Amino acid sequence: MANRGVVYKGPGKVSVETIPDPKFETPMGRKITHGVILKVLSTNICGSDQHMVRGRTSAPPGMVLGHEITGEIIERGADVEYLNVGDLVSVPFNVACGRCRTCREGHTDVCLNVNEKQAGGAYGYVDLGGWVGGQAEYVMVPYADFNLLRFPDKDKARAKILDLTMLTEILPTGFHGAVNAGVQAGSTVYVAGAGPVGLAAAASARLLGAAVVMVGDFNMARLEHAKSVGFEPVNLSGDTPLRDRIAEILKVPEVDAFIDCVGFEAKGRAGTDQPAVVLNQAMDVTRPAGAIGIPGLYVTEDPGAKEEHARHGSLSLRLGQAWSKSHSLHTGQTPVLRYNRQLLQAILWGRLPIAKIANAKVITLDAAPEGYASFDSGVANKFVIDPHRSLSRR
Repeated sequence: MANRGVVYKGPGKVSVETIPDPKFETPMGRKITHGVILKVLSTNICGSDQHMVRGRTSAPPGMVLGHEITGEIIERGADVEYLNVGDLVSVPFNVACGRCRTCREGHTDVCLNVNEKQAGGAYGYVDLGGWVGGQAEYVMVPYADFNLLRFPDKDKARAKILDLTMLTEILPTGFHGAVNAGVQAGSTVYVAGAGPVGLAAAASARLLGAAVVMVGDFNMARLEHAKSVGFEPVNLSGDTPLRDRIAEILKVPEVDAFIDCVGFEAKGRAGTDQPAVVLNQAMDVTRPAGAIGIPGLYVTEDPGAKEEHARHGSLSLRLGQAWSKSHSLHTGQTPVLRYNRQLLQAILWGRLPIAKIANAKVITLDAAPEGYASFDSGVANKFVIDPHRSLSRR
């Protein structure tokens, strides 16, 4: 098979190049028999990818990008028992062995056996094990029986593929943020960030029964889209404190649940880097005994940071504010396997039109560099790459 993929070339640069065919081996070259080769049906551009492409991580040039993968099995290893060639599957962005202590506890986001540097692995992402990314025509997925979610009805799956492609990462990530923020029936919820993950968190909060879901951002196009799909937009431009903006909507200046979908590249009103601003806002406007979900990405090293301490992941937090209000804060990557089967059913039965909510836009593999540039400019879209033009033909 010939294979092509999206390759990170350095800050601000990606290109589509011929890459090696996938092999049944680990990044360190150890042969494996528990994996499958997928023909990639859809693979999405994520805001986390943009952090690398902007040069805000230590990602090495030459990395094949992409951790949001949906595909068809075309080859399976000898030890794969419960999946077959021809199955359509969703790939959790977490690479997880299913055998270590954390995997057995359901924390597949911090598997102990798939990364020599630290806990946790992912496809095509810096410091997460060196696994080849899936913004490509073909990719290898290890520990397939444990990791992959098979779609039970192939025809129905193909008809809803734009929704199902969100199961790999942004939808479970948004749901994880909402669950950790304690969202339940009647909750008042504020979501920081109107990008795709923020919209997924807002949709998840609504699915969980929230009474009102506010979404805050500076980007007017994204706020207008958020309003069009039923959320309360909060325009953060100007000098009005967030507490007062919330009070304009709720008549009280606080919320039950706060979800940070921005992360370490947060900006202040003047457009300057303020990596701790969202977390400090969260502690300010979340009610006493409320909860804060933090699916937004925070890194240990940020070479693009303006301040020295932020370059090493140290942020100026008013943690005493959270302590005094008995807040619960939950960070970290999302253990996708904890949620994707339930979210699959919500999609298949029409409860969660996430492609519409995230404003999915299909592009070809060759158009991936333009997709990255458009996403970086702040357009209100979630870009879905169609490597074999199978989505376009539908």
